Amino acid sequence: MSDFEHAADSHGFHFKIWRGERMTMMGFDVEAAEDDFVGFAIEVKSPQSQEFVPLRNRLNFSYPQGAAAVTGDRLFPTDKAPIQKFRWIHFPYHPTDGTYQYRATKIHMPRDGDLVQGTRLELGIAQQAVTYDGVVDIGFTRNFASSQAYREQFGNNADIIPKDAVDGLDFKMLELKNDRGESVYDWLGFEARQLLHDFLNEAVADPAISVDFLAYDLNLPDVVAKLTSLGGRLRAVIDNSSSDDEDGNPNGHDLPTSCESRSAEQLAAAGAAVRRTPFHNLQHHKVLIQRRNGVPVKALCGSTNYSFRGLYIQANNILVFTSADVAGFFGTMFDMAFSDPMAFRKSAFAKTWHAIPHAGGPTVQLCFSPHSDTDLSLNPIAAAIDQATSCALYSLAFLNMMRSGPTLEAFERLIDRPIFSCGSVDKRGSLHLIKPDGSRGLVDFRYLSSKAPEPFKSEWSGGKGRNVHHKFLVTDFNLPTAKVFTGSSNMSPSGENKNGDHLIMIEDRKIATAYAIEAIRVFDHLQFRNRMYNADHADNAGHGSRPRETLALRKPTAISGKPAWFEKSYVSGSQAERDRLLFSK
Repeated sequence: MSDFEHAADSHGFHFKIWRGERMTMMGFDVEAAEDDFVGFAIEVKSPQSQEFVPLRNRLNFSYPQGAAAVTGDRLFPTDKAPIQKFRWIHFPYHPTDGTYQYRATKIHMPRDGDLVQGTRLELGIAQQAVTYDGVVDIGFTRNFASSQAYREQFGNNADIIPKDAVDGLDFKMLELKNDRGESVYDWLGFEARQLLHDFLNEAVADPAISVDFLAYDLNLPDVVAKLTSLGGRLRAVIDNSSSDDEDGNPNGHDLPTSCESRSAEQLAAAGAAVRRTPFHNLQHHKVLIQRRNGVPVKALCGSTNYSFRGLYIQANNILVFTSADVAGFFGTMFDMAFSDPMAFRKSAFAKTWHAIPHAGGPTVQLCFSPHSDTDLSLNPIAAAIDQATSCALYSLAFLNMMRSGPTLEAFERLIDRPIFSCGSVDKRGSLHLIKPDGSRGLVDFRYLSSKAPEPFKSEWSGGKGRNVHHKFLVTDFNLPTAKVFTGSSNMSPSGENKNGDHLIMIEDRKIATAYAIEAIRVFDHLQFRNRMYNADHADNAGHGSRPRETLALRKPTAISGKPAWFEKSYVSGSQAERDRLLFSK
């Protein structure tokens, strides 16, 4: 095994754990599920704990009369309400470095109401904040503003962000904390926020460091304040487009009242060198570069805009490359963008992929746009999808806006391919949601924000704008051929042709695993709402409504008279079977 996956098995029970970014994926498999098998109990012992504590389930076998059946909260310990899924993600409340120890136990129900523990397996995995020392660290936002957890910890407070983006620089951030003393912004921004502010704080504190900065949306007052304090040590390229933004609305970045224009004026007044440009449509990079003696040594990039929505509402990711070789290519890109952005598209630099191997670590490849030959960057994405033999997992915000091109065509083929695939988007567009076997392969936030039943209907929607903003694809994370595509690129022909953007391809299983777990986390977060909606709006093939189905754990067939919870996961060739085997073997 490796430092990011560990496995154990006994008597036909297989248990595997995978390291994610401050989260752990668990996969289970039972070679021959017994008739009375009703799921898995999961217990965890965190690095500071002396004892195991059961994880909790939202569902139970039954509920007190008159009580709400499913509140959305994880109320029920899994030793009493076992997990009836073959995978689970543990997302610690307050993740810390160290070894997390997990126990998985098969649970049986030989008689109605009686639970008996069966085979138990135990595994540990080290969680470290840094992904690859000396190469790259990856961080995700929490994307839980619209969740039961946010309702419970912060009371669905909708005043944490300005109602309009243009008011961002004048917005007073709230001093709102949960019962553990954690700021709402630290909680929502999660590791991505920490990476961003650590990067800025390091530069501010060291007068030997100069910073290059590229921004699309820019309305965070604390970020602008730190950039301003750099004074003449800062160079900035800030979007000033007047065309439609990522949501299809006029973005107004060129207006003198926009936060982008006001920030540019403030930075310039402090001594920074500032350029405004839309390239040929949008300056869409979200990049920071540290230099020592003019030489790039560290680069921050990814999908996260420097905005309230980008950091605190949306599903997003940030990568910080401590590899000087990678930082060097970002530095070259910045120099060209700063000196003559309109010439960038015709440069030799924009017409090729740049490969950076790391001994004992990942191979990183970079492709910078705009470039006229969009197949250069998009064909490798399509090829990775088409050539995947195990799985393809993704979260891609603007897939719905694509009308043509290699990426869209490959995703359209993917839904019918006999590999495990699932993904999330903010709005579905024309893509199919359902795979040929009837399983759901795609979920979208926009649909569920208006259709989900209680308790999810009472959640805060997160305000106006997109909630899923990731731009990544993972293929075959469990194989030596694993690949991740990520960055600021929307992976569309129009963006690659006109926008200042970066696309990153990483060939490495550890990083692919981290992104795969994030893809599953976002998918499951929305998929459970789909289950609630379907139960609340069940109809009999259009012949009138049936009574509302209560979501509950399944008892054995001999007791309930209904199919066992696990039957669909043993249907040969099904999505559910692939799901069962993918994460446990």
